[in-house]
Amino acid sequence: MPNRWLCLLLLPACISAVTLDCKHIRIDKKDFDLSALGGPKTIHQQRWLPPSISNTTFTIDLCNPLKKLKGIDSKEQCPSGTRVCGIEERYNPIDGVKEVTEVRPIAGEFSTSHGRAMDPEVTRLKESSNADQEGLRIELRGGKFPETRQGDLQKAIIELHCDAELTGNEGFEDDEAAVNVAGYGSMSKRAKDDKDDEEEDEPELPDLDKGKSLQFVSYKNEKDDVGVLRLTWKTKYACENAEKAPAKEPGNKSSGWGFFTWFFIVSFLLIAAYIIFGSWLNYTRYGARGMDLIPHSDMIRDLPYIAKEWVGGVADRMKSGGSRGGYSAV
Repeated sequence: MPNRWLCLLLLPACISAVTLDCKHIRIDKKDFDLSALGGPKTIHQQRWLPPSISNTTFTIDLCNPLKKLKGIDSKEQCPSGTRVCGIEERYNPIDGVKEVTEVRPIAGEFSTSHGRAMDPEVTRLKESSNADQEGLRIELRGGKFPETRQGDLQKAIIELHCDAELTGNEGFEDDEAAVNVAGYGSMSKRAKDDKDDEEEDEPELPDLDKGKSLQFVSYKNEKDDVGVLRLTWKTKYACENAEKAPAKEPGNKSSGWGFFTWFFIVSFLLIAAYIIFGSWLNYTRYGARGMDLIPHSDMIRDLPYIAKEWVGGVADRMKSGGSRGGYSAV
């Protein structure tokens, strides 16, 4: 059988094998459960680019792909499968105009759309250059910007530092959109008053990430022109003796795969294996070609006729059942 058939049939299994399972991470015989860090988290990089302020919002979800937001143009959001997304907005404090200028998919699973896998890599910080720090180092890949032949590959490096006092979810309780607008809006009046000044000083930008366990470190092109986003994340779940993440409440949907999901995956793999083996057997033993390669191909060909006869039989029984036999009284 051609090898490309085997690759296509086993593609779902191959994809699932390279995703990041937050609940079951095992490194150097040590287990970590990062499922409590799941869900979208945002962090910002702000720059003064006269006369505008550049604010890049990096959104990350360690455990699941980011969901599309309703009411926002898809061109202003990262594609499906993204785990780490960077969206740059330019805000002019003089006229109050804000616009999205760049959308950068930093990391995610894009095997089916662009042929690039997330390829997660998890290591202990004690085994890396930061040997004195207890925790984990997670690298996520798959992004590219712009999405052209000349575009630069992207990746995110998240260092999770052990901090027994923090869960890692601190600082994400407030509405960040409101903080963003309020922080920049307060500059508008000052900017208008200083518009005619000869010297244009850099304004004091609001701290949009104050009190967060997750912090921005840098975003720049590094070795081989790969755009690298570096973040640090303080959490007790990165400690090697950490307690397990709390179970989800009954009313909340679990992020793990349920029984029926595994049943479907196992059933699909068994059926695929049966078709592959049967096709190989028909090819080597009988020299079959085309449709004849597939096991029980005769029955598959007859399915439309069998279905048609069955529907016709049911219709006939319903008609005969509707008019009961017998003689009517005179």
